Amino acid sequence: MINKIINTILPLIPKPIVRHFAKSYIAGQTLSEAITRSEEIKKAGAKCSIDVLGEYVESEEQIHSDLQLRLGVIDKIKENNLDATESIKLTSLGLGLDDDFCWLNTKKIVAYAKEKGVYIRIDMEDTPYTERTLAIYGRLRKEGFGNVGIVLQAYLRRTREDILSLLDLKPTIRLCKGIYVEPENLAYQGFGEINENYKELLELMFENNLFVAIATHDSELIEFAERLIHEKKIPKDKYEFQMLLGVTEEKRDRLIKKGHPMRIYISFGEDWYGYSMRRFAENPKIARHVLNATVKSIFSK
Repeated sequence: MINKIINTILPLIPKPIVRHFAKSYIAGQTLSEAITRSEEIKKAGAKCSIDVLGEYVESEEQIHSDLQLRLGVIDKIKENNLDATESIKLTSLGLGLDDDFCWLNTKKIVAYAKEKGVYIRIDMEDTPYTERTLAIYGRLRKEGFGNVGIVLQAYLRRTREDILSLLDLKPTIRLCKGIYVEPENLAYQGFGEINENYKELLELMFENNLFVAIATHDSELIEFAERLIHEKKIPKDKYEFQMLLGVTEEKRDRLIKKGHPMRIYISFGEDWYGYSMRRFAENPKIARHVLNATVKSIFSK
């Protein structure tokens, strides 16, 4: 109940306060700032995935501009010798406008990345785009692009079948819980049932010898994954943990110290506000800090 109230109030928080707390989650507004943070992450013993903020773009002009920026990310990864991937959202490449238009833009990025030896991860968005995102991913793989992976969400009821349908492609999958608000007929709603499904999906992927990016900050899921890796003797080239920049860094450092591969998701760009609000909604603990700061700013006037 408290978390629902917090999520209702979040849109009313002044942008300057959101920006203050967003600094720990977001590398900055420019590519150079993202590269600087990526180099810091490299020194800390982790890999990174660089993401240009932005989704649900409806302007072709903006899409073409963002496309050039994403190609620039690939160049900078190579120039700076970073052990980094690039994450892309298909609604920022035209999926909301036209599937063929999006396909051409996505293929351009993946093809350029292949030339440069860079790996691309296609993020998963909300359910109106799930099937279409998987279709574009499948088409890329069938056209011979082995440098592209996909993200699946554990809270969706369909995800087990999606994994099974992709097995022939031997996909690399980033498994996250999922943060979009979805109806009960499409997604599990309870914390416990989402976690249980996450565990079952993780076991399924390991059983099928898939590479899995274990994307979670949840202590229960991290401990489960560690036990599973130990019991099944999963080699380090078949998995990695993934976390967001600036979130539960003590867990990140502990996993790195224990020798687990770790990748940090580094976001940058002008759409910092929308991204921040989604992160705060996902993490009520941080949202409470934001609300406390808002209250203090009001009563200090």
